[in-house]
Amino acid sequence: MFRRLFKDFRFGVLPVPGRLIAIIFFVVLFIIPLINSRPYYMFVLTVANLLVIFAVSWDLLSGYSGQVNFGHALFFGVGAYSVALLHKYLGWQAWATIPLGTLIATGIGVATCFPALRLRGPYLSLLTMSFPLMLLGLVMAFKKYTGGEFGIPQIPRLAGGKPVDQYYICLIVMTVAVLIMWKLTDAGSKFVRTGLIFHAIREDEIAARASGINTINYKILAFAIGGFFCGLAGTLYAHLLGTVSVSALDMTLSFQAIIYVVFGGIVSIYGAVIGVYVLYAILTFAGNGGQNFIGAHQILIMAIVVILVLLFMPEGIGVWIRDKIERECPRCKLRNAAWRKECRACSASLH
Repeated sequence: MFRRLFKDFRFGVLPVPGRLIAIIFFVVLFIIPLINSRPYYMFVLTVANLLVIFAVSWDLLSGYSGQVNFGHALFFGVGAYSVALLHKYLGWQAWATIPLGTLIATGIGVATCFPALRLRGPYLSLLTMSFPLMLLGLVMAFKKYTGGEFGIPQIPRLAGGKPVDQYYICLIVMTVAVLIMWKLTDAGSKFVRTGLIFHAIREDEIAARASGINTINYKILAFAIGGFFCGLAGTLYAHLLGTVSVSALDMTLSFQAIIYVVFGGIVSIYGAVIGVYVLYAILTFAGNGGQNFIGAHQILIMAIVVILVLLFMPEGIGVWIRDKIERECPRCKLRNAAWRKECRACSASLH
């Protein structure tokens, strides 16, 4: 087993700069608390880990399968409010509320998919946009149970409120979630075919249906997977803050996921990771909690950065960097380091 893992690492990771950088990046994330464990830094990075799950789940649903969702905060809010209500009225702790809240969000993902099965393009986007607004209306209508605009406080904190423990829990969950979603969307996988089918549905749903693909089932699957991981991020977020409010259903939260993914590179998985850590984590640290110019104008600076990326790197900064350090073989489609002259697998010319 270890020999096979070493072989895969040697021939599948080391020759590809992007994969090697990704591994180094995640190793750095795991050793950050050993370098600086200040509560403020741990909190920002912990939130960033949850936003990565949130953004990558949007990329899977909207980027890979083409089901553009403008109301992704629905699943996040359902997960967050589920754990809050389960604790408030049933007294359940985090070990029970997180799995059940995630399953409830998954069910909501499947339920919201059915009205959207026959819709495409802007009609689908407008429909999905209405769902979090509907849930927000229900939250405000039943203030006695949901707390209305004040939310539900006194939720048990994740890991007892210990910053480093919270960070590692969310980091491990994020790492596993990103790996699973990357594998589910990998069109070249020999074992999981969902990635190839999602690509086919996104490119031409009619042609995919004519090829014998049950596009309805795979659309439902895409919404279920997106709802599952987004709901998971919402449940962890609620236990991280110890409270839930209507901000978990805010429309701006849905658009943040889109901004992170588009900035980093849509249909790439790693693009969402780059987008969150650059636009949220780095700008938050640079802003010093709103104590300097960057912090006071963080939204404006984020907007300017995103506009510049869209103008000069329309496919996203992550994809732009990848294309600078990697090159795809024209014959076997394998990724190679940009400085190689021949493909490492089929020896085809890369220039």
